[in-house]
Amino acid sequence: MAKYVIKRDKTALPEKLTRYRNELNDEQFRVVTARPRAALVVAGAGSGKTRAITYRVAYLIEHGVSPQRILLATFTNRAAREMLRRVESLTGTQNVHRVWGGTFHRIANMILRRHATSIGYDTNYSILDSEDAREMLNVCVDDAAIDTSKKRFPKAEVVQGIISYANNTDLPIEDVVAVKYPYFEPLTQQIKRVDFLYQDRKRERNVMDYDDLLLNVKRLLVEKGSIADIYAEQFQHILVDEYQDTNRLQAEIIDLLAVKHRNVMVVGDDAQSIFAWRGAHFANIYEFPKRYPEAEVFKLETNYRSTPEILGLANTSIASNRKQFPKVLTAVRRSRDLKPALVPCSDVEQQSAFVASRILELRDEGTSLEDIAVMYRSHYHSIELQLELSRRNIPYRIQSGVRFFEQAHIKDVISYLRIIVNPRDELAWKRILKLIPGIGNKTASRVYEAIALSEPPALAGGQNPDNETGVVTRNDLTTVLKNIVLQPPNNSTGPDLLGRLRSSQSWRSFIVLLELLVADEYRNNPSKQIEMILLHGYEQYLQENFENADARIEDLKGLATYANRYTSTEDFLSELALLSTERFKEPQPLVGEEVIQGGDEDELLTLTSVHQAKGLEWKAVFIIWAAEGKFPSPKSLREIDSEEEERRLWYVAITRAKDELYLTYPLLMTDYNRQTVLQKPSRFITECPAALYEIWNLEEESAVFDAPQMLDPSETKEFIN
Repeated sequence: MAKYVIKRDKTALPEKLTRYRNELNDEQFRVVTARPRAALVVAGAGSGKTRAITYRVAYLIEHGVSPQRILLATFTNRAAREMLRRVESLTGTQNVHRVWGGTFHRIANMILRRHATSIGYDTNYSILDSEDAREMLNVCVDDAAIDTSKKRFPKAEVVQGIISYANNTDLPIEDVVAVKYPYFEPLTQQIKRVDFLYQDRKRERNVMDYDDLLLNVKRLLVEKGSIADIYAEQFQHILVDEYQDTNRLQAEIIDLLAVKHRNVMVVGDDAQSIFAWRGAHFANIYEFPKRYPEAEVFKLETNYRSTPEILGLANTSIASNRKQFPKVLTAVRRSRDLKPALVPCSDVEQQSAFVASRILELRDEGTSLEDIAVMYRSHYHSIELQLELSRRNIPYRIQSGVRFFEQAHIKDVISYLRIIVNPRDELAWKRILKLIPGIGNKTASRVYEAIALSEPPALAGGQNPDNETGVVTRNDLTTVLKNIVLQPPNNSTGPDLLGRLRSSQSWRSFIVLLELLVADEYRNNPSKQIEMILLHGYEQYLQENFENADARIEDLKGLATYANRYTSTEDFLSELALLSTERFKEPQPLVGEEVIQGGDEDELLTLTSVHQAKGLEWKAVFIIWAAEGKFPSPKSLREIDSEEEERRLWYVAITRAKDELYLTYPLLMTDYNRQTVLQKPSRFITECPAALYEIWNLEEESAVFDAPQMLDPSETKEFIN
């Protein structure tokens, strides 16, 4: 067979190369103009990797590569659109839209729409979203004849998480259950049976879920050689962004598509691989040179974001990892003669006070709240700070969109405490009643109706000879929580319903928990009450109903630790009410999409976990709870190589800061048992030389009692009291 090579017009190339040289630094220019072959681009934080990828695509097109022979895999379709829009601007070419750009799922869908019949699907298959998938899994649980009312079985969301993790990591379900969900290990065979029925039902109904798009395109490329050859030939150049975040399945698909030309350029930062918990496979980027021995390795080490002092700390910190591609980030920006501040605080209250105070100072100095972020390893670390920000009327957003106290699991547990303080709290009663298996809205309303008909003296507004203050006593609570709930007056819930409730183990466990919560031992100890709620059913409820149960349990343990400082449940709940009263000047329910008002509408401080901050940047960054046992997370250290991933997470946090970085931790904290514990700084702090930090010693400002006329008249009474 004769081969004919089409010659391209090269008259304008020298001019274009001159432009590329002017618009890129030397490191980026080498990447963009690299000869066709496998390439690994290790792109440090803030080094302009998106610019390099964009110019690389433009360079290929300007050198005669047809756009439809380029595949650009990104982690969001928006990122691909932005890159290709820029490519079009650079090249002036109108057919850039023919580049196969988008997420792995989008690219897989484009291939499967053409060839689904080859693997037993029609090309008009439907794609299930997460909610649709959960509904189908519920049907499969029924088809498997699993009696969920008698046997402890995970909800559809949890089963979905197990199956998805197994798919994306190429692990058997039994291995996933044993490692990540050990409390469901006795149910492994039933879970596998549900998975079998689920896969079968999807095929019968010509539907795929998100994971199926990847699984089926891999199957197509493995089983159908003639189709695989088409795409191996078509994709002359493959580029992958954020390669450190790919899972095993995604990497296998790229390798299958690159098998002929092997012109695959993967771009990422091994030092920012922080998503192993959701299936990302660090070995994909770390072992890329083993899979492609001919690969050329490029490094982007010129940082345009941070000051030399911040980068000095980042470079030193990440150097402690054994598994990495060594690199040293070099700052383009000049020094501001401001080292990262290490701020030991006496306790968590002082930590919150310092962060809030310094934020206000930065704002007065001209730094917008939009340019400031507070980061933490776990969401519950922000409890005290959120309250302090509310007290000081500092408006903020939570990067995840939901504040700590607005999360469902937090509101559930707080509802238990609310009925201890106020046994007439209808909303709290109905919320916790619906946590009991078999009780829905109607049954919860009928049970509450019975509770509402009870009339203990203090609750009804009458006088109790043993209780002159009228405050609800343990006897009053016992009357409602035990006698009334067990024996609703007038059989208002109906004899059949009452009989069923009394005969269920779940109801009996519920009553035992209520009795514990009002016992003298726990009556005025909200921390122990939260602990009892977890131990007596709620932890199991989370494990059965939520894929991220471990994180929710960690939140509640953090809430219990925070509650240790209160000597009554009433005081604890009153303090939490600040989040609503400070915002609206009168109590109102909290809504997840709202933000605290108090500043300019468009100016909000950002509170975020480090995971959610990846890819973002701020002028000033605070990392709170930088203490051993908090960061790194003890839970995350249970697995092999997890310390190195935690250090990568620390590195990501540090490199979000452009101008100023503050690392804070409390020297003392109170644990579950109200014991004072001495806190040590994180190992990630102590493993770096002290010369890299400026240590700030905090002093509390003395109260100044000015003459009364210096106070606003409306504040005088409150001040004196």
